[in-house]
Amino acid sequence: MDNQIDYDLKSVKLPRMAGGLLKLFAGLLESPATRGLLLGNLLNSGGITRFRQLEVDAPPTYLPLYPFSIGNEEAKEKTDLNTIADLISNNSLLASSPYPSVRDYANAYQKGLTTPEAVARYILEAVEQDRQSSSAMNMMIAQDRDDVLAQARASAQRIQAGEPISILDGVPVAVKDEVDQVPYPTTVGTKFLGKNPAQHDSTVVARLRAAGALLIGKANMHEIGIGVTGLNPHHGTVHNPYSVHHHTGGSSSGSAAAVASGLCPLAIGADGGGSIRIPSAFCGVVGLKPTFGRVSEYGAAPLTWSMGHLGPIAVDALDAAIGYAIIAGTDPKDPNSLLQPPLNLEKITEMDLSDLTLGVYWDWFHHAAPSVVEACQSMLSNLQKMGAKLREIKIPQLEAARVAHIITITAEMVTSLDRYDRIHRKDFGLDARLNISLARTFNARDYIKAQRVRTQLIESMQTAFRDVNAIFTPTTAITAPLIRLDAQPDGESDLTTLTEIMRFATVANLTGHPAISFPAGYDPENLPIGIQAIGRPWEEHVLLRLAYAAGNITKRKPPEVFYKPLAM
Repeated sequence: MDNQIDYDLKSVKLPRMAGGLLKLFAGLLESPATRGLLLGNLLNSGGITRFRQLEVDAPPTYLPLYPFSIGNEEAKEKTDLNTIADLISNNSLLASSPYPSVRDYANAYQKGLTTPEAVARYILEAVEQDRQSSSAMNMMIAQDRDDVLAQARASAQRIQAGEPISILDGVPVAVKDEVDQVPYPTTVGTKFLGKNPAQHDSTVVARLRAAGALLIGKANMHEIGIGVTGLNPHHGTVHNPYSVHHHTGGSSSGSAAAVASGLCPLAIGADGGGSIRIPSAFCGVVGLKPTFGRVSEYGAAPLTWSMGHLGPIAVDALDAAIGYAIIAGTDPKDPNSLLQPPLNLEKITEMDLSDLTLGVYWDWFHHAAPSVVEACQSMLSNLQKMGAKLREIKIPQLEAARVAHIITITAEMVTSLDRYDRIHRKDFGLDARLNISLARTFNARDYIKAQRVRTQLIESMQTAFRDVNAIFTPTTAITAPLIRLDAQPDGESDLTTLTEIMRFATVANLTGHPAISFPAGYDPENLPIGIQAIGRPWEEHVLLRLAYAAGNITKRKPPEVFYKPLAM
């Protein structure tokens, strides 16, 4: 491959389809008789044809693992939740925020200002009222009232006895419907999966439950995680709490909206191509995608084996740290999690950033809407005032990496979904059907070449990380797009917009590096803007530290739709 470092990502202008046109196009692409007439132009406009012509001189990397120490006993120890509580309770964010945090819930319970039962009843009523509304937000798709209240009563009893399990005891947490949680089914955003309740909690849910979290139900998502807007034809499109006529981003749309609306301070998302960070940016909250293998994938739907990450979406960096510390760590049920170092939360509240160097690839950084670039550059300037140093870096072949990500994630998805193809092909929404049909045209050579490109990208990133502690970009190139009326309810195909949304997100999925999105400000329409930091393997604490520092700068605005479970 030519390793000349020229910025090669492009904005594209491709036709948008919705409604009857999209239905016709999806049907033509699924038909063997007409598929060939359409494929050539689609593969060419998507960059696949050019990708197939690349010469790549590298072995394939099928899993982006960064082994710390095989058989390291210390790595098997979970972080002490009391230590986390001490760390968090001794620090707070200085900038104004309208959101109650995990710490606020814990303090309110301790002081007897409210109870987990009162909070649970408020949330159940709020979600039920939303469900019956003609302008529903569609954040939550399943709640078991008896289960939620039983959890709340148990938490209340522990707190009243002065024996809370952790700082998270009784605090509401939403879980993306890609992750198993008893007593709910896991639909993965479809209308045909999840006909029966999960038999066991996923590891992430089990760890939250063991910490006393009040699990309030399953959050909506973009169908099978194959899109990043949050539009779902089966469970309803999730609306952005900051502007109900705009998308939340996806695919962890319900999780981000639940946090941004104040329904809960913490939620679980899943990220195969930006699906934690994108909705966090659009909804003005913090989203952390940990290092590949840092958080167990056991009990998560097998949509992508080599790029899937579970992680926290939270109102601020400290709550993200709490969620991360509880769910991360080794798990015998997930072999990819066994080679990690112990969790490290050192210095995450340290405001002097003089020991950190931040890398910026300026051509990439500037490839975004002017309001996004302005807000993100302002954030970089503020981090410099705290002592951080900036260093320009270069990352070659970002276009090849973009296509390699598309091939990898969609090929893995359709392989996982093959067993449903014969019976349920037309049960997917139109945009999912279109993407699945395109993915079925990829072959073994495409997939292996994508893994060879992954190897080269990992090497390029590791080279950059010799000189910098984190690489900064905007999280998305645009703010949350409008929900178009003609896309309701069946969906749309808008590759022009999707390219802008995903420009900065997919690199960290392909390489497995940790990445975080945190608020950087608002555009002229008061839509949130997110900034992204990508870190070295296992250095989530550095990313949380940067997000914490930024949280002391950015004044947060309340959303249009704002629930207040603590203000009862």
